[in-house]
Amino acid sequence: MVTFESIQQAADRIRPYVHRTPVLTSSQINAVLGAQIYFKCENLQKVGAFKARGACNAVMQLPDADATRGVATHSSGNHAQALAYAARLRGIPCTIVMPKNAPQVKVEATRGYGTDIVFCENTLTAREQALADVVERTGATVIHPYDNDQVIAGQGTAAMELLEDHPELDIIMAPVGGGGLMSGTAIAARHMKPEIEILGVEPQLASDAQKSLLTGTLQPPMPPITIADGLRTALCRRTFDYLRSMNVHIATCSEEAIHNGMYLVNSRLKMIIEPSAAVSVGVMIEHPELVAGKRVGVILCGGNIDLAR
Repeated sequence: MVTFESIQQAADRIRPYVHRTPVLTSSQINAVLGAQIYFKCENLQKVGAFKARGACNAVMQLPDADATRGVATHSSGNHAQALAYAARLRGIPCTIVMPKNAPQVKVEATRGYGTDIVFCENTLTAREQALADVVERTGATVIHPYDNDQVIAGQGTAAMELLEDHPELDIIMAPVGGGGLMSGTAIAARHMKPEIEILGVEPQLASDAQKSLLTGTLQPPMPPITIADGLRTALCRRTFDYLRSMNVHIATCSEEAIHNGMYLVNSRLKMIIEPSAAVSVGVMIEHPELVAGKRVGVILCGGNIDLAR
């Protein structure tokens, strides 16, 4: 079980390997949204996303006997790069299972960390089977991108830093895909400031977490058609339970609002963020009543985007 103490321990463990990312503000964005917004810039993190935190925490805790056999996962996104980065730091083998249609920019970025890549068909069944084959062949330890307490504890360090820098926040916001970032965020925030509002955000086209929390029943992922490709996954039982126990609320926004959020951050903060990171801004654009007059901390989860697309 992840506790605030385990998040503090994770922060100490990963400090040599990750950035303490800056928190930026914009008076123009504040005027547009009618709130004071504090952006925690995980788009400037190692590997370009918060995922470096959880991967490093998990990999650095592996016993030596397990570490020598390496680590593995299936991912076509930021977790692939993060695990490859963490494995390289520790000097152990890493194998990533990726679908054949994974964006070439992500393939090359992952390969740049010296990892082995195994390609498979673009189905969950194919990914899981290919990963099982890797584990059987190598004895590698699987590091799941969010169904892993050590990963969740690492992700929670971003919110801990944000609240250390700005304890006056009324609301803290983060995107929800598999729920690892939001789980860690909620655990840290609820301990550090029990009265704070914890708001998860999703695209309307991938709102399984909102439906899960409203119905009390874990929902399957929705068709993967949102531009926010990092949020196309669904909660697992572990993250579902964390979000429920921490009283997390979920808000959603349209695809148009995600585009507008990306444009607003790019034009005012002069930063590139990926669509998943723009969902928080999209929610505030479409639902300004949620944040009106409040002090809002927003975790910009990543900046890995295929500029050619």
